[in-house]
Amino acid sequence: MSLFNAYYQLVRVGWVLMREGVIAALPEEGMPPLAIAARKATSLLARNRARDADRSDRLASAVERLGPSYVKMGQFLATRPDVVGKDFADDLAKLQDRMAFFPQKAAEKAIEGSLGRPVSQLYSRFDAPIAAASIAQVHPAEVATASGPRRVAVKVIRPGVRQRFTQDLEAMYLVARMQERFLPSHRRLRPVEVTRTLEQTTRIEMDLRLEAAALSEIADNTKNDPGFRVPKVDWERTGRDVVTMEWIDGIKMSDVEALRASGHDLDRLADTLIQSFLRHTLRDGFFHADMHPGNLFVDAHGMIVAVDMGIVGRLDPKQRRFLAEILYGFIARDYMRVAEVHFEAGYVPAHHDIASFAQAIRAIGEPIHGQPAETISMGKLLTLLFEVTELFDMETRPELVNLQKTMVVVEGVARILNPQFNMWKASEPVVGGWIRQNLGPGRIVNDVREGLKAARRLAEAAPEIAARAEKLNHDIAGMVDKGLRFDPETAEAIGRAEARHSRSGRLALWVIAASLVYIAVQFT
Repeated sequence: MSLFNAYYQLVRVGWVLMREGVIAALPEEGMPPLAIAARKATSLLARNRARDADRSDRLASAVERLGPSYVKMGQFLATRPDVVGKDFADDLAKLQDRMAFFPQKAAEKAIEGSLGRPVSQLYSRFDAPIAAASIAQVHPAEVATASGPRRVAVKVIRPGVRQRFTQDLEAMYLVARMQERFLPSHRRLRPVEVTRTLEQTTRIEMDLRLEAAALSEIADNTKNDPGFRVPKVDWERTGRDVVTMEWIDGIKMSDVEALRASGHDLDRLADTLIQSFLRHTLRDGFFHADMHPGNLFVDAHGMIVAVDMGIVGRLDPKQRRFLAEILYGFIARDYMRVAEVHFEAGYVPAHHDIASFAQAIRAIGEPIHGQPAETISMGKLLTLLFEVTELFDMETRPELVNLQKTMVVVEGVARILNPQFNMWKASEPVVGGWIRQNLGPGRIVNDVREGLKAARRLAEAAPEIAARAEKLNHDIAGMVDKGLRFDPETAEAIGRAEARHSRSGRLALWVIAASLVYIAVQFT
């Protein structure tokens, strides 16, 4: 049934994409003749209203029709232009994560099931939802305290979303495996690994305790930072399906006119935003990876408050150092050092010529140095860098692409606030300070400290390593003397697996045919 579901979901997706006119809107450039003919044929199945819409509108309509799982997948792929291409990533970035509200009774049932207490005991007031997305919806509420009612925001998981996501994921894995098998040039992009990353990030996002933990961690990291904070978590009223947090009274950062009317310094806000993001990235290695304007508020005191921490990113100390060295190398026009960092980090396979790679890096860096500082985009710099590395077989690095996409979004918000925003000038206090501390003598001290920690861990594990090595030596000696043998249960299991594999190939053809007939009746 799992294979049937995967093929059914795949055919359903194809049907919806055809009906919404997405396939008909694909560019013909680079398509083989057979694919062009198929594209033209699918245009006959598109709805009339879709033919007058642009591709991004058609794509948004199709994804919303497919349901919450595909909205989440679309948002995820919007962060992966290396996988879907820049044009489709831009289209998907326009997807609005706005879904229909689910009934308040269902929300109350989810809260009670997660926290084990009636809603009336948890909240003195629990109002109708004010926002709904693919994973959850948000309710305003109040909590009774000795000093009076305290306003809170209650985020509740969407009923059935985990089961639906698990079913849809089977089709996503099927497409990824087919892509790796039949399109060798795409193996560099590791589509199965990308799908696995989507699965992991979405499952984390669907456990609201982990979002609460992310809020708590970033609150600890930023408690002494100027101009930035996150909502406080009410842990007593937080569980797997619900997170309760401080209610934020503020102006959305996308509402520039309201910010200006309230007397906020927009230039200062732009500087604070980019500096905060860089502190989180370089200093902490932990950053909010969904910092679009709808998730950023400015409170009455001029503090930026970031909400919705379902998606976060992490960089380990080496990744942070590599990132800083790459940026510093571009600033100093030391393109050979930028190239060396890519090889040291393993981003580019060792069989390539480092001088040729440095030449490609120079082609990115030199045009930037001829521009005014306020027009140089750090996000665009990283985007160009990833495009060049494709020529050198650089495999997909999810953590770096996630960082690059978030940087582009944050930089875009800063330029909305201040069209003459100078990215490099605003970044220098944070990036320059981090580089001086971590790429100078401070780096040697930190490396020695980390080396001592690693040596201590190795010494602690030495007895266990020795025992495992002795056991491995004994097992190898046994195989040399007696050969490699399967026990009867293993041999029987291999036979059953081979039989299932043969049957599944024949079954797949029948599943596809049956699914097409079913969908044609259902959706026509």
